[in-house]
Amino acid sequence: MKCGKCGFENKNSARFCANCGEKLESPPPVGGDSGSGNSKIIIIALVIVIILLVAVMGYFIGTMNSDNVQPASGAAENSSSQSVQSSSEGSDTGSQSQSKTTTVEKSKSWESIGSYSGSGSGSQTISVPEGQIMVKLSAYPIKNYATNHLYVSGSNGESGGVDWGSHSDVETRSDSFTYTSSSSETFTIDYYETVSWEVEFYRYQ
Repeated sequence: MKCGKCGFENKNSARFCANCGEKLESPPPVGGDSGSGNSKIIIIALVIVIILLVAVMGYFIGTMNSDNVQPASGAAENSSSQSVQSSSEGSDTGSQSQSKTTTVEKSKSWESIGSYSGSGSGSQTISVPEGQIMVKLSAYPIKNYATNHLYVSGSNGESGGVDWGSHSDVETRSDSFTYTSSSSETFTIDYYETVSWEVEFYRYQ
């Protein structure tokens, strides 16, 4: 071992220089660099192991989360299906209700059951069936007469009509009335000095 102060060559086992007495420093052991290399390898290996552990844990956590989400998604789909089904059922019900309403409206309307017309003077007797009945009548008179008229009267006491006085305007006049009867009724149409007249019967059905 060479003394760093005087340069004297000493034995490798010497702790002090035999020439000047200077304390000798032991040389670095052979293969010292290999120890440092081993430490680096161990550190790298530990880092790789840690990365692998993190990756494995992440994989398992992701798998568990996907398993938990699937039932919720399925439940949402089932709920959506039930909502669609309920909505569809509600739509069907609405259609049925609308159809029933339309049927009721069609079955209840004023429908003509007879129309009579003529001119001049005279009378007619007709039979009108039972039900809710509406009678509409109108006439146009011959000029310069004070007794022009059109009267419609029934056996049940229901009646309506139009007439003109000597000073009335010569024009078309009209009238109407309704009644309800559980049996057929006989009506007399009486008209006098008319240019034209018309009587119409309707039943609410």
